[in-house]
Amino acid sequence: MSARSADRRLVPLSDVRRAVGLCWHVARWPLFALVAMALSGALAPIVVAWLTKSVLDGVVAGAAAGPLLGLATAIAAVGALSAVVPRLEEYLRAELGRRSSLLAKDRLYRAVDRLVGLRRFEDAQFRDRLHLADRGTRASAGVVCAWLAAGRAVLTMGGYVGSLAVISPGITAVVAAAAVPTLFAELALSRRRSAMMWQIGPAERLELFYSQLLTSVHAAKEIRLFGTGSFLRARMRAQRRTADAAHRRMDGRELRTQTVLALLSSTVAGAGLVWAIHAVAQGRLSVGDIAMFIAAVAGVQSALGTVIAQLATGHQQLAEIGHYTAILDAGPDLPVPDDPRPVPALREGIELRDVWFRYSDDHPWVLRGVSMHIEPGQAVGLVGSNGAGKSTLVKLLCRFYDPTRGAIYWDGVDLRALDPWVLRERISAVFQDYMEYDLTAAENIGLGALTAVNDRTRVTEAARRAGIHHMLSQLPDGYDTLLSQSFAGDGASQAPFVLSGGQWQRLALARALMRDTSDLMILDEPSAGLDAEAERQVQTQLRRHRAGRTSLLISHRLATIRDADQIAVLDGGTVVEQGRHAELMALNGRYARLFTMQAAGYGHLAAELGSR
Repeated sequence: MSARSADRRLVPLSDVRRAVGLCWHVARWPLFALVAMALSGALAPIVVAWLTKSVLDGVVAGAAAGPLLGLATAIAAVGALSAVVPRLEEYLRAELGRRSSLLAKDRLYRAVDRLVGLRRFEDAQFRDRLHLADRGTRASAGVVCAWLAAGRAVLTMGGYVGSLAVISPGITAVVAAAAVPTLFAELALSRRRSAMMWQIGPAERLELFYSQLLTSVHAAKEIRLFGTGSFLRARMRAQRRTADAAHRRMDGRELRTQTVLALLSSTVAGAGLVWAIHAVAQGRLSVGDIAMFIAAVAGVQSALGTVIAQLATGHQQLAEIGHYTAILDAGPDLPVPDDPRPVPALREGIELRDVWFRYSDDHPWVLRGVSMHIEPGQAVGLVGSNGAGKSTLVKLLCRFYDPTRGAIYWDGVDLRALDPWVLRERISAVFQDYMEYDLTAAENIGLGALTAVNDRTRVTEAARRAGIHHMLSQLPDGYDTLLSQSFAGDGASQAPFVLSGGQWQRLALARALMRDTSDLMILDEPSAGLDAEAERQVQTQLRRHRAGRTSLLISHRLATIRDADQIAVLDGGTVVEQGRHAELMALNGRYARLFTMQAAGYGHLAAELGSR
């Protein structure tokens, strides 16, 4: 969305309803109390102004002390109420903010969790919007409170204008007319600031990226070894300067506009005061009238300033709620059938039929007419150079994306006719870019099957099959040790523990093995970070686990997949060779050349080591 279109949709009624609805849903009584306090706060200054006028007129007229004392007591009572109400409002606003923010954040991330695929997560503009939407989860209470404050100021201003009209309708018209350009100018500034915030979103996100990179433990070694800190700092400063320049231009515009408006207001107030003094001298106004006039002019301008400031605040926060609303109201990123077909246990196999795929119309084709059949209980190896389309094929099998052309069938049923969440319950995987969760060791494994996350027997069995049980048992708190460099633990040791890359990879494998009843296991470079002995142990365990199971194996180390029931060679997005290891070697094609090259490399290395 452009800044211009963001500006046009600044305050749709649906966003207002959503903000009010959130607050109404979670905090009705605080909301009622805030409305009541807004009404009392609006009337209090008007009452004080009229009481003060009556006191002054009574003093000048020589009124008895009793009535004057009563008026003074009333002023003191209203003043005491005015002193207490802001403290109560502050507490209620904070409580309203806490309750509405919690509900809004839960709804936002529930909507994000409902996204079926990966396309939006890989879209930089969506991530910018998600960042602004997260800020919008805290804006609902702010909008309601800002509009309540603006409404209170409008009531106060109306009371002062009515009081001023009693004294001079002409001056009242001038004061009201002077308020109109101020209101429209401030609202225009608010729209521009909201558009500016959308424009600088990418720059602020890049600044955050560079700052996090400079403080990241994962990047610390390379930054120090290669001396890239100054380069990254320069990039961070450049993005900060871009954002600061936009803020500076906006601040300058606001300064110029508000200076002119302030001069207009002071001119109107000064001219009105001159007129009032002249009227007192002529006997047309009393001392109390001039006190009322001064209070009314000052009150109107102060209330007008409050209205403008609160409306501007509300507009900016509504813009953030607009991004929040856009996430919540966005349609599914992948179509989900209303009446999905059941996902049976895999009996006939998985078929890819003339599958073409590209990430957008502007991207090149990643897959070009891939057709293959994975028999149930069969281990299929996938071979190809970087960029050949292996990982993309995995994304399609998990239905993170749909094919651009062609289809993938599960027991003869198009994946698009299945419930993707049910389908994924039938799949287990170790991805090449596996996750390292800042959680305990047991939780890192148990996330592979949430229904068994607290089943220590299943967790330890999965760890044994992944060859990491012994190491985890030796940790300070065993499986309850926190694996993190970012957070302190709540356990006995209170000290987080950090694993090596190979250990993390085994942990990811254990997580995948928690789904021991899955129909399809996808292993994308499951042993790439392991040493030779560890790799042999893991591959032996995996062969036992895969026996009789359907699995897809992806590896650049061809020796690890030579025993697969079928091997498919991807090149340029197409399957150029397919068969068993012996068949492909006999074909003397691309697979044979790659395998011979790797075997020769290992042979040369062994000979070199043996000669030392």
